[in-house]
Amino acid sequence: MTAMPSTKNLPPFKPLPMLPPKIYSQRRADGSYIIRSLYELEQMHRSIAHLLEERADQHPTRYLLAQRTPQGPWRHITYGEANQRASAVAQALLDRGFGPETPLLILSGNSIEHAVMMLGAMKARVPVAPVSVAYSLFSQDHGKLRHVAQLTKPKMVFVDNGPLYGKALAALDLSNIEVVTVVSAPDVPSTSYESLLQTNAGPAVRASMDKIDHNTVAKYLFTSGSTGLPKGVIQTHGMMCAVVAGQESLRAEPADPDEIPESLEWMPWNHISAGNIGFNGNLNAGGTVYLDNGKPIPGMFDETIRNLREISPLVFGSAPIAFTMLADAMERDEALRDKFFAKLRYMGYGGATLSDDLYDRMQALAIKSTGCRIPLTTMYGATETQGITVVHWLTERVGLIGLPLPGITLKLVPNGQKLEVRVKGPTVTPGYLNRPDLTEAAFDEEGFYKLGDAAKFVDPHEPAKGLIFDGRVTEDFKLSSGTWVSVGTLRADIVAAVSPLVQDCVVAGLDKEYIAVLAWPNLGAAREICANNALKTPDELVRSDAVINFVRERLQKHNKSAGGSSGKVARIMLMTEPPSIDGHEITDKGYVNQRATLERRAKLVDALYAKAAPPDVIVV
Repeated sequence: MTAMPSTKNLPPFKPLPMLPPKIYSQRRADGSYIIRSLYELEQMHRSIAHLLEERADQHPTRYLLAQRTPQGPWRHITYGEANQRASAVAQALLDRGFGPETPLLILSGNSIEHAVMMLGAMKARVPVAPVSVAYSLFSQDHGKLRHVAQLTKPKMVFVDNGPLYGKALAALDLSNIEVVTVVSAPDVPSTSYESLLQTNAGPAVRASMDKIDHNTVAKYLFTSGSTGLPKGVIQTHGMMCAVVAGQESLRAEPADPDEIPESLEWMPWNHISAGNIGFNGNLNAGGTVYLDNGKPIPGMFDETIRNLREISPLVFGSAPIAFTMLADAMERDEALRDKFFAKLRYMGYGGATLSDDLYDRMQALAIKSTGCRIPLTTMYGATETQGITVVHWLTERVGLIGLPLPGITLKLVPNGQKLEVRVKGPTVTPGYLNRPDLTEAAFDEEGFYKLGDAAKFVDPHEPAKGLIFDGRVTEDFKLSSGTWVSVGTLRADIVAAVSPLVQDCVVAGLDKEYIAVLAWPNLGAAREICANNALKTPDELVRSDAVINFVRERLQKHNKSAGGSSGKVARIMLMTEPPSIDGHEITDKGYVNQRATLERRAKLVDALYAKAAPPDVIVV
């Protein structure tokens, strides 16, 4: 494993082409804070559909998307082709009488065809509802998929691979719903995607475009469903365009018109990170997105590595788990490392806190490859809010969520020992689809959306230093001693302490005498720690003396610097059963739900607190 240089004179960072912090902060008499950027919000695009047309006029032959064929080479679609095909799809939808009341349900991973259908629907003012692939392919009961269909009541379902999604289609009531496929499904009457592309776009498309404004609904995106059935979040063009404008408002220098930003994307388009912020940001930049069929899980990350041997991204963003696997690979392969850092300006992480250990590893790799450190940034938000804060300055800290984007107002409200995050601004949803009760409950008396997260100042006396994510308000608990445990912070600390062995974990201890942990191991790391080829199964690996000793020693070291009982881990169990999607334990982006996991695995929690620890519980 690569370690950071011990000298205090670390190399400089590469320049980060963003403006420095400049904010307004007010502390109210009730203890709450109001925070907003002092930078003005740039002029917003009219819509994402209009942005597509503008970029197609400017760069008709430039690649918008690239996707590997099953045989290996990349296939591409240009901005001009994407715009023309989207117009054909829009005309086909308008010919069917579709509009704002007839959503399009998309059952597909990220693909060129998915993008064309999405952009075409936007031109026709047909709301797009992309559904998590996991609901179709990994779920055993398809309960969430049926719920999404019942909530949206679509008139068309797009399926890129009919045979692959056959069981999912069979789970739906397709009465009066047209199914469009790239590859047709057995026993399901369908319209071919290619036939939509043959439609001649007429004046009806322009008439539809002329009716689009910031209040026009572009999408319904669904919450992760990690605490119940997914909620349909209304996504307007104004919300998405406000994020683009907010980021442009922080730009410190004009974009190079001759530079074509390239990026690699695996995260699904049914979430705001890739589907809105990443996709629309790339569209605004006139860049090219290479669609990555890899995922940060064993057996699938090899595809990401394969792609990174060919693509040098200008910016790389992903979840922390992907950075862990990437660091593992680059520490073993200098050629991969140098290809990755060849053009890289900065990296972005989101969805979870990046550990200090992982930050140090990535910087050590950057220094070896470029002689410089690489800026790390992050954007924070939710399905209901898009991105609302960003780290737009050079910092050595991880765990920051930054400061508000221009146009956004944050309110931090005292909640127990924490400050709860609330937000108001043009990026915030008008509400939930067909659930006025949930919409009303989501906003406070001043119209601020309540995220349920907590944040704290790096320095309360200097708010411009930024905010730190302080966990979910509802996740924190008290030990039997009355001591509060900050779950979000402790989870990140534990993963860092036992890196690279622990990939993720959940923290138990409500009304108990001590903290105990359920953790998922990185089996590749376990294999290296064991160095024993005779151990084959996951259970054999995680129960080996070498792994147990590794965990115990790392957590003992962690406990020495953890302060009081709120940070010390007394027991831990390494689990080999992966988190369950149907059990609400994990989202398709790989984010683990603390409460759902503890409830589903209550017997394992009981074992952690048994008077005599069973063999699979490691006593620290």
